[in-house]
Amino acid sequence: MSDDLDALRLACDRALNAHGPVRAGALLATVPADTAVDRYGAGGVVAELETEVAALLDKPAAVYLPSGTMAQQAALRVHAGRTMRRTVVAHPECHLFRHEGGALERLHGLVPRPVGDRNRLLLRADLDAVAEPPAALVVELPQRDLGGQLPPWDDVVEQAAWAHDVHSVAHLDGARLWEASAGYEMPASDLAAPFDTVYVSFYKGVGALAGCCLAGPADVVAEVREWRHRLGGTLWGLWPGAASALTCLRERLPLFPAYLQRAREIADAVRDLPGVRVVPDPPQTPMLHLLLTTTPERFRAAVRGLAEDGLWTWNDAAPTADPAVQRVELSVGDATMALPVEEVRGALARLAGAV
Repeated sequence: MSDDLDALRLACDRALNAHGPVRAGALLATVPADTAVDRYGAGGVVAELETEVAALLDKPAAVYLPSGTMAQQAALRVHAGRTMRRTVVAHPECHLFRHEGGALERLHGLVPRPVGDRNRLLLRADLDAVAEPPAALVVELPQRDLGGQLPPWDDVVEQAAWAHDVHSVAHLDGARLWEASAGYEMPASDLAAPFDTVYVSFYKGVGALAGCCLAGPADVVAEVREWRHRLGGTLWGLWPGAASALTCLRERLPLFPAYLQRAREIADAVRDLPGVRVVPDPPQTPMLHLLLTTTPERFRAAVRGLAEDGLWTWNDAAPTADPAVQRVELSVGDATMALPVEEVRGALARLAGAV
């Protein structure tokens, strides 16, 4: 982003996506002044957060880690050690496979096994193609790279049962589990129930500082805690992120059903716009993808024009297989809720070149 566009972003008084542009002051305000600090991850607000997340997910224990990349790699390393297997089965668009620089192979000696079609959800039937016994099955709810889609819940339960039938484990990539909870209209604990371990993020949907938790059986969590140390994640003080997570969880978890309702209202308002396609339609969670028939240059010009009018949208769009179509991800949050739906419609019309 250019310096002048960044300045425009910071000057905007409205935002379309999530909770608005990240500002240090707002994030620092989520860390109470009387926060009880930890020491190397032990005690204080870190322990309080771990207890609360374990209860939310109805798991025996949870451990706080500074990143989801670290949390999931550590969990799968533990599962591989216990099963004496190396293969990790997951959807081809799994974050572990696509966005972590080959860490499973290079750091942990594990073998990724993509299963299913990258352009659709992983289903139980896809697992019939897997003959080798895996260390773990990873299921992502919702599937972020498919626009926040959710497989039928009965199918999810059957996927986890398949893992257990082959004497493996089922791990839930719940980076956006709070969104999935709203989509299924089920508490997070019910979504976590079929899985041996669950990862949840705090900086995404709930908008806290970076950090996450890994929940599961006490002995597995204890091993993950050791791997946190080995991987450099046991910092002298983890309290800022943990305190921010606790604040934002308590404030925003009750809001996710309303976020989902707004996502569907936005879809209703924009699906007839020329050059705008909603994926999935209707939205299944409080996030969705928008395919805009425009070029990168026209998109950036529209972003700048909207920012000059005081509305921040996105830094940039993602390319698609069609050079004339750009993709953006809309996560509904506090900033989105504050915007009238008609203003959202108008902004997307400008971004797609429909006006």
